[in-house]
Amino acid sequence: MELLLGLITGIFFGFLLQKGGVLRFEKQVGFLLLRDATILKFMFSAILVGSVGIYVCRDMGWIDLKLKSISIGAQLIGGGLFGLGWAILGYCPGTAGGALGEGRWHAGWGILGMLVGAGLYAELYPSLKDSVLTWGTYGKKSIPEILGIHHWLIIGMFTLLYLAIFFLLERGPKKG
Repeated sequence: MELLLGLITGIFFGFLLQKGGVLRFEKQVGFLLLRDATILKFMFSAILVGSVGIYVCRDMGWIDLKLKSISIGAQLIGGGLFGLGWAILGYCPGTAGGALGEGRWHAGWGILGMLVGAGLYAELYPSLKDSVLTWGTYGKKSIPEILGIHHWLIIGMFTLLYLAIFFLLERGPKKG
Protein backbone atom coordinates (compact mmCIF):
# COMPACT_ATOMS: atom_id res chain seq x y z
CA MET A 1 0.00 0.00 0.00
CA GLU A 2 2.86 2.42 0.80
CA LEU A 3 4.37 1.84 -2.65
CA LEU A 4 1.02 2.53 -4.30
CA LEU A 5 0.58 5.75 -2.30
CA GLY A 6 4.14 6.74 -3.24
CA LEU A 7 3.39 6.12 -6.91
CA ILE A 8 0.17 8.15 -6.78
CA THR A 9 1.90 10.98 -4.92
CA GLY A 10 4.78 10.94 -7.41
CA ILE A 11 2.45 11.12 -10.40
CA PHE A 12 0.54 13.99 -8.77
CA PHE A 13 3.78 15.84 -8.00
CA GLY A 14 4.98 15.29 -11.59
CA PHE A 15 1.69 16.72 -12.82
CA LEU A 16 2.21 19.81 -10.64
CA LEU A 17 5.80 20.16 -11.89
CA GLN A 18 4.55 20.07 -15.46
CA LYS A 19 1.67 22.48 -14.85
CA GLY A 20 3.96 24.87 -12.94
CA GLY A 21 6.28 25.04 -15.94
CA VAL A 22 9.31 24.03 -13.89
CA LEU A 23 10.17 21.13 -16.20
CA ARG A 24 11.20 23.59 -18.88
CA PHE A 25 14.96 23.72 -19.37
CA GLU A 26 14.75 27.49 -19.82
CA LYS A 27 13.16 27.88 -16.36
CA GLN A 28 15.84 25.71 -14.76
CA VAL A 29 18.70 27.63 -16.33
CA GLY A 30 16.94 30.94 -15.66
CA PHE A 31 16.80 30.04 -11.98
CA LEU A 32 20.45 28.97 -11.88
CA LEU A 33 21.40 32.30 -13.49
CA LEU A 34 19.15 34.16 -10.99
CA ARG A 35 16.99 35.53 -13.82
CA ASP A 36 13.75 33.59 -13.28
CA ALA A 37 12.13 32.98 -9.90
CA THR A 38 9.60 30.37 -11.05
CA ILE A 39 11.62 27.48 -9.58
CA LEU A 40 12.22 29.34 -6.32
CA LYS A 41 8.51 30.09 -5.90
CA PHE A 42 7.59 26.49 -6.73
CA MET A 43 10.17 25.08 -4.27
CA PHE A 44 9.10 27.43 -1.46
CA SER A 45 5.45 26.53 -2.06
CA ALA A 46 6.22 22.79 -2.03
CA ILE A 47 8.27 23.10 1.18
CA LEU A 48 5.52 25.09 2.88
CA VAL A 49 2.69 22.77 1.83
CA GLY A 50 4.78 19.69 2.70
CA SER A 51 5.73 21.08 6.12
CA VAL A 52 2.13 21.87 7.01
CA GLY A 53 0.91 18.50 5.73
CA ILE A 54 3.56 16.49 7.55
CA TYR A 55 3.11 18.27 10.86
CA VAL A 56 -0.71 18.19 10.72
CA CYS A 57 -0.51 14.42 10.11
CA ARG A 58 2.04 14.01 12.91
CA ASP A 59 0.10 16.15 15.39
CA MET A 60 -3.09 14.21 14.62
CA GLY A 61 -1.24 10.95 15.31
CA TRP A 62 -1.69 9.66 11.77
CA ILE A 63 2.04 9.28 11.10
CA ASP A 64 5.30 8.86 12.97
CA LEU A 65 8.30 10.71 11.61
CA LYS A 66 11.22 8.42 10.80
CA LEU A 67 14.10 10.86 10.93
CA LYS A 68 17.58 10.19 9.63
CA SER A 69 20.61 11.35 11.54
CA ILE A 70 21.73 14.85 10.54
CA SER A 71 25.32 15.06 9.32
CA ILE A 72 26.77 18.38 8.17
CA GLY A 73 29.46 16.51 6.21
CA ALA A 74 26.85 14.51 4.33
CA GLN A 75 24.78 17.64 3.66
CA LEU A 76 27.76 19.59 2.32
CA ILE A 77 28.98 16.81 0.04
CA GLY A 78 25.51 15.70 -1.04
CA GLY A 79 24.34 19.27 -1.59
CA GLY A 80 27.49 20.07 -3.53
CA LEU A 81 27.03 17.07 -5.82
CA PHE A 82 23.33 17.88 -6.20
CA GLY A 83 24.14 21.47 -7.21
CA LEU A 84 26.94 20.43 -9.53
CA GLY A 85 24.70 17.91 -11.28
CA TRP A 86 21.91 20.48 -11.57
CA ALA A 87 24.29 23.05 -13.05
CA ILE A 88 25.72 20.58 -15.57
CA LEU A 89 22.44 18.96 -16.63
CA GLY A 90 20.08 21.89 -16.21
CA TYR A 91 17.61 19.78 -14.24
CA CYS A 92 17.37 18.70 -10.62
CA PRO A 93 16.51 15.02 -10.00
CA GLY A 94 12.74 15.50 -9.81
CA THR A 95 12.53 17.71 -12.85
CA ALA A 96 14.86 15.40 -14.82
CA GLY A 97 12.35 12.58 -14.34
CA GLY A 98 9.48 14.85 -15.33
CA ALA A 99 11.36 16.17 -18.36
CA LEU A 100 12.08 12.61 -19.47
CA GLY A 101 8.37 11.86 -19.05
CA GLU A 102 7.61 14.79 -21.36
CA GLY A 103 9.92 13.31 -24.00
CA ARG A 104 13.05 15.36 -23.40
CA TRP A 105 15.43 12.47 -23.96
CA HIS A 106 18.56 14.40 -22.97
CA ALA A 107 17.31 14.31 -19.35
CA GLY A 108 17.94 10.55 -19.48
CA TRP A 109 21.68 11.26 -19.27
CA GLY A 110 21.12 12.96 -15.95
CA ILE A 111 19.03 10.07 -14.68
CA LEU A 112 21.77 7.68 -15.79
CA GLY A 113 24.26 9.87 -13.89
CA MET A 114 22.07 9.68 -10.78
CA LEU A 115 22.00 5.89 -10.99
CA VAL A 116 25.77 5.71 -11.43
CA GLY A 117 26.20 8.13 -8.52
CA ALA A 118 23.91 6.03 -6.32
CA GLY A 119 25.94 2.94 -7.19
CA LEU A 120 29.21 4.71 -6.40
CA TYR A 121 27.77 5.91 -3.09
CA ALA A 122 26.72 2.36 -2.21
CA GLU A 123 30.24 1.13 -2.99
CA LEU A 124 31.91 3.93 -1.01
CA TYR A 125 29.47 3.85 1.91
CA PRO A 126 31.55 1.53 4.14
CA SER A 127 34.45 4.01 4.11
CA LEU A 128 32.20 7.09 4.29
CA LYS A 129 30.11 5.97 7.27
CA ASP A 130 33.05 6.27 9.67
CA SER A 131 34.49 9.45 8.16
CA VAL A 132 32.55 12.07 6.19
CA LEU A 133 29.14 10.97 7.45
CA THR A 134 30.23 11.59 11.05
CA TRP A 135 31.23 15.23 10.53
CA GLY A 136 28.91 17.51 12.50
CA THR A 137 26.32 14.94 13.53
CA TYR A 138 23.23 16.02 15.44
CA GLY A 139 21.48 12.67 15.73
CA LYS A 140 17.95 11.91 14.60
CA LYS A 141 16.42 15.32 15.17
CA SER A 142 14.32 17.74 13.19
CA ILE A 143 15.24 21.39 12.73
CA PRO A 144 12.65 22.49 15.33
CA GLU A 145 14.18 20.04 17.83
CA ILE A 146 17.72 21.28 17.15
CA LEU A 147 16.65 24.91 17.52
CA GLY A 148 14.40 24.19 20.50
CA ILE A 149 11.49 26.00 18.84
CA HIS A 150 7.98 24.61 18.30
CA HIS A 151 7.47 23.40 14.73
CA TRP A 152 4.44 25.65 14.10
CA LEU A 153 6.47 28.71 15.04
CA ILE A 154 9.13 27.76 12.48
CA ILE A 155 6.48 27.05 9.84
CA GLY A 156 4.85 30.41 10.63
CA MET A 157 8.18 32.24 10.35
CA PHE A 158 8.96 30.45 7.08
CA THR A 159 5.50 31.38 5.76
CA LEU A 160 6.09 35.07 6.52
CA LEU A 161 9.54 34.91 4.92
CA TYR A 162 8.10 33.17 1.85
CA LEU A 163 5.33 35.76 1.50
CA ALA A 164 7.84 38.62 1.80
CA ILE A 165 10.14 37.07 -0.83
CA PHE A 166 7.18 36.31 -3.09
CA PHE A 167 5.95 39.92 -2.75
CA LEU A 168 9.41 41.29 -3.57
CA LEU A 169 9.81 38.98 -6.56
CA GLU A 170 6.39 39.89 -7.95
CA ARG A 171 7.02 43.59 -7.39
CA GLY A 172 10.27 43.41 -9.34
CA PRO A 173 13.09 45.94 -9.44
CA LYS A 174 12.25 49.62 -9.19
CA LYS A 175 12.31 51.49 -12.45
CA GLY A 176 13.84 54.87 -12.33
